[in-house]
This record gives sequence, C-alpha cells and structure tokens, in this order.
Amino acid sequence: MMTQTTQPASANWTILQKVAFRFFCIYFLFNITPWTWLDNTIPGLGYLTAYYQNAIEWIVKLFNKYWFHFPATTIVNNGSGDTSFNWEMVFTYLLLALAGCLVWSMLDQKRKSYIQANYWLSTFVRYFLITMCFVYGIDKWYALQMPFPNQSQLATPLGDFLPMRFSWLFIGYSTPYEMFSGAMEILAGVLLLNRKTITLGLCVALAVFTNVMVLNLCYDIPVKIFSIHLVIYCCYLLYNDCKRLVDFFIFNRSVDANTIHHISFPEKWMRRTRIVLKLAFIAIFVVMPFYTTRGWYQSLLKESNTRPISPGIYDVSIFAVNKDTIPALITDTLRWKDIIFEKGGLASVGSTDTAFRQRYRRGYFTFIPDSTHTTIVFKKFASDKDAMISFHYAMPDSNTLTLWGTRKTDSLYVVLKKSRHHFQLADKQFHWISEANR
Repeated sequence: MMTQTTQPASANWTILQKVAFRFFCIYFLFNITPWTWLDNTIPGLGYLTAYYQNAIEWIVKLFNKYWFHFPATTIVNNGSGDTSFNWEMVFTYLLLALAGCLVWSMLDQKRKSYIQANYWLSTFVRYFLITMCFVYGIDKWYALQMPFPNQSQLATPLGDFLPMRFSWLFIGYSTPYEMFSGAMEILAGVLLLNRKTITLGLCVALAVFTNVMVLNLCYDIPVKIFSIHLVIYCCYLLYNDCKRLVDFFIFNRSVDANTIHHISFPEKWMRRTRIVLKLAFIAIFVVMPFYTTRGWYQSLLKESNTRPISPGIYDVSIFAVNKDTIPALITDTLRWKDIIFEKGGLASVGSTDTAFRQRYRRGYFTFIPDSTHTTIVFKKFASDKDAMISFHYAMPDSNTLTLWGTRKTDSLYVVLKKSRHHFQLADKQFHWISEANR
C-alpha cells in the first residue's frame, strides 16, 4: 500500500475542488493519453492503441455530425495542430469530461479527497511536460526547429510572408537566441525531473510556454491549441503550490517544503521499480531524442557541398520551350526567372507555375543530381516516385549551368548563370557600438 506524505489522509476537499479534479482528471487523460507514449518503443503496442485511436476518431466525428457541425475534414499530418478535426476533438473531450464528471460526482459523493489520485494525475501531467520540454528544447538547441533563412526565403519579398513564417524566420535568424530558448526549455525539463525542484521547474516552464503561446496567438502560428494546453498543465500543477507561493511571494510568510509530489512506497520492490521506470523514461524521452537530433544535425553539416551542383542563386538567361525562346517579361508569371539550389536537395524557382509547390510566389521542389550520368531530376515532393522533370545538364564553366530535357510533351532548354546577388541579412552582424540606427 502507498502512503501520501503531503497531508493527512482525512484532509477534506471542498466540493468545488473535488468537482474540478474530476473534470480535469478526465480531460487531461484524454489529451495526454499516457497509454500511447510507448507506441514507437514497445513492438506491437501501436497495434493495440490503434483501436483506441480509431474509437476516438469515430466518437469525434459522431459528435461533430450531431452537435458541432464543423466542415467535414479528414485527418492530415500537415504540421497544423489547429485543424477542424483538432477543434472537434477539443470540444468532444470537453463534453466527455463534463459528462464523466457529472456521473463520477453522483457515484462518489462521500469521498473526502483525491490526494493519491491527484498525485498520479500530477505525475502523468508533469512527465508529459518534461517530454515536451526536451523534444522542443533539443530541437531549438541545435537550431533545427527554426533554421536560419535559406536563400529562397531571403529572395522572397518581406510582404509576401505570412505572420507564422515571418516569426519563424525572425527566431531562426539568431542561432544564439534560438539556442537560449531551447536551453530554457531543457532547464525546465531537468528541474521537473527532480521532485525537490518541481516548483521552480514549473515556474520556468510556465514562463517559457506562456511566451510560446503568446507567439502562436499573435503570429497566427497553427499550434495554438497545443500551446494553450501546455500553459493550462503548468497552471494546474502550480495550483498544488498556490498557497505556498502566495504566502512566500505576497505575504512574506515562511512556508513548509512542498511534498505534494511525494508518496512513500513501503515495499522495496516498489521503490526499485520506481527508480527503474524513471531511468527508462530518461533513456527513452531524454537521451534518445538528444542523440537522434544530434545525428540529424551532423548529417546536415556533412551534406553541404557534396553535390555536383553548388548551392546558390542562378538567373535564367535563356528559357526555351519547344525551341521557342520565351523573353523575360515582368508580366509573364510562368517563365522561370531564377532557380535557387539549396543545401540538402531543396530548390525553388521564381515562377508561379503550379507544377511546383507554390509558397510565397515561388515554386518549391526537390532536386536529385547524378554526376555519373550528368542528369538532374526535379520532384514536386521528395517522396514522389515519378519525376516532374528529368534534365541532362552540362557546366561549361563554373558560373554556367545548362539544362535540357522533356516536361510532359514539351522540350525545355534552360541556361542558368550564377548570380552575384548578396543578401545583407545573410551576414550575421553584431555591433557593440552603433553610431546610427540601422
């Protein structure tokens, strides 16, 4: 049997506290789903939890059909956490939590408190926050979540960017600032791992995630739901310390140590199991993400100049379709004006041709050069099996690249000249002394 060291087991909670706990317990468990955390770690577990995911999807769609009436949507993994389905899920969880809270309250009216249940709920929420701190913190520490603006983005007019992309470029421009942001998230995660520093860790996490939430709300970044929930989780856990924090910071009173998160395990096997589980959590959710991200970071560094076509901006001096040269007119939106080859196989073309992935009035694609056969393949998406265009290429000199090939039924002939255009923003400048406002 476990014993709680926070307060006497007979401590009475108010009716409001008990009702609030029942609601948040159901709602939080629906959101953090701790039973799915090891889907990618334990073989076969994902097949079992898939039944739960399918059931939730069916319930969400059922609620939407009869109550919410959001536009019919499919679940897509496109990076947005604020899709119609995500909002349907939030409202469904709220209704389920309200219904569950009502039934629970009717069946459990005589219970005086939920001290041990609150310990377990707080533990699950705390470890979920720890996971998020390390996942996002490690990415920022290696400046991978918001990378430095590439040349295609530098070539895009500022006014064409949407607020979300603008904010990411702002953060990604300064690697030290992004590393600092990541370090603060990692620090919060480390502090939350130790029961003695949970309160400090929650204060740091609340500050960090509140800043993230405000950025998401103010710059229309489509992770609003998730960031709002992270702040709510921090506030819920800090509520356990509410009286202590008020007494210490406002009334200047002495306070006792926080033992909300302490439970005594009388059996030796229980104590050993707790240590083993904690070490396993650190290995899976802290150490492994660190080495995975570090390996990804090192692979990007090695990618740099190993390709036969050097990265850079290339102006299109000749663009011929079926042997007819198309003049470079400003009004022509389909003619290629320039091509920018980035490191890592990403490229963009100055054209609104919808054959490419259109973003901010530039067409994006991936390219795969083959120096053995002097060919280069353009694909709309890296995962595409079929090429969008297959070119042969030649490099008469270090500044010229000639492409010729077939696109559907049209033959293309393109001559590219390496541009000397330089973006001032690409220079990471810093001045202790500034004689004028830049």
